[in-house]
Amino acid sequence: MTASDSALTAKIRRFAPTVLTADTSRLSPNDRKALQKIIAAAKLIDPLYLRQVWSGNEELQKKLQGDRSALGRERLHYFMINKGPWSQLDNNGPFIEGVPPKPAQANFYPDDISREEFNTWLGTLSADEKEKAIGYFYAIRRDGGGKLKAAPYSEEYRAFLDPAAGLLREAAQLTTNASLKNFLNKRAKAFTSNDYYDSDVAWMDLDAPIEVTIGPYETYEDELFGYKAAFEAYVTLRDEAESNKLKRFSKYLQELEDHLPMDAKYRNPKLGAASPIRVVNEVFSAGEGNTGVQTAAFNLPNDERVVKEKGSKRTMLKNVQDAKFNKTLIPISRVVLSPAQQNLLAFDAFFTHILTHELMHGLGPHNIRVDGQDTTVRKQLKELYSALEEAKADITGLWALQYLIDKCVVEKQMERTLYTTYLASAFRSVRFGISEAHGRGVAMQFNYLTDEGAIKVDESTGTFSVDHTKVKEAVRKLTHEILTIEAEGSYEKAKAILEKYGVIRAPMQNALDRLKDVPVDIEPVFPLAK
Repeated sequence: MTASDSALTAKIRRFAPTVLTADTSRLSPNDRKALQKIIAAAKLIDPLYLRQVWSGNEELQKKLQGDRSALGRERLHYFMINKGPWSQLDNNGPFIEGVPPKPAQANFYPDDISREEFNTWLGTLSADEKEKAIGYFYAIRRDGGGKLKAAPYSEEYRAFLDPAAGLLREAAQLTTNASLKNFLNKRAKAFTSNDYYDSDVAWMDLDAPIEVTIGPYETYEDELFGYKAAFEAYVTLRDEAESNKLKRFSKYLQELEDHLPMDAKYRNPKLGAASPIRVVNEVFSAGEGNTGVQTAAFNLPNDERVVKEKGSKRTMLKNVQDAKFNKTLIPISRVVLSPAQQNLLAFDAFFTHILTHELMHGLGPHNIRVDGQDTTVRKQLKELYSALEEAKADITGLWALQYLIDKCVVEKQMERTLYTTYLASAFRSVRFGISEAHGRGVAMQFNYLTDEGAIKVDESTGTFSVDHTKVKEAVRKLTHEILTIEAEGSYEKAKAILEKYGVIRAPMQNALDRLKDVPVDIEPVFPLAK
């Protein structure tokens, strides 16, 4: 199925062009120069990520760039939105003729690999070699004889990483901020050494007006095993006032962990010390950080060693969230919410739930024991991990907000808007497609809460509402179920809950059909990167 000219235009129109920028007047003259160097380094992440997504991406991009027709320009435009020839909002269906189905292995593994071949090879390796084979920062390639081998990212992507490292070092020389200088130098070194630990620790300690995240992080793109990290970049400026307002949440993380609704033996008695929260405004993003649906917040790093030692940092992209709320969530709410609950939509509830979503990624089970062996939830749940972990962060984020409301840490009035805003936002997320981790995780929550009676559908109007008498208990119950699956590292239970609930049922589909004219997300325009 390929897209005709008008069909492609309609697909592109689902992304509302949106200017994302920030006030640079508070930066010192040298920091402004450093910012431009950092943006230049981040621009190299786009072609690197294109190579990671599919072995045929670079050749196809050149072909599209050579087509000067109106349709050719549209194809290139949509190719760059998706960072490939598959439409993320259409369950990764191809929109350019002649391309294969989206490969589960992306370009982290050879095109002709099978799970069986990889696992058989894994069984022949020493402990050290095995660690690399399943490690975040090694691509799997074939040697001259066709045997599998692990290739470090520093070699595999040298053409991009060496010049990016040079630009980061130049930025480090310009800035007078000690923590930014330290991070940029250490991340530049990581690009050439393939060891990201020191720079991840330095990133946790970053305390500067320019907040930069650049490197290999998330494993969503590896749909074969969920082992391999894709490159992304976010160049942002700190919003001091908003960051200070949210500092209070960090104080309650251990208390939230201690009260998680799961067996006490699974709780973490001592979380990593640092859990900084940064509210920032995005001025440039690249790689996996700017593909399809835009990231509204993130919780990094993913390296369990760093999380254990330092905790994790939550970064809230305020200007992105603001744009999403105004351009997508308000119009969605007018279509899907019952008239009686439409006035219960609030940006404050949207923003704060995204924050607790990110906070809760860092809580709950990470390092676990299964059959007497030390392992991680990610390794046990394999390709199901991303969808279940996103659902965990969402539903546990709701539970945590209710806990903080009950403790009077968060204003009581948010209880009125929290669940209704979450309900409207569920439709926003499911429109991203249920082949995507967030969308599938949200569909699973939506159907579970519906079956518990917490979400009601009005058959006559096709609109939805929250039953406030049932929602708190239903949220607690689902939180318990997901946290227990993760603590047990049970692939079978994760598969069962996602297969049962991670689908789009008729009432939701009917509502989605009525949202055709509402943008699904934003397409950022970055004036500071021109």
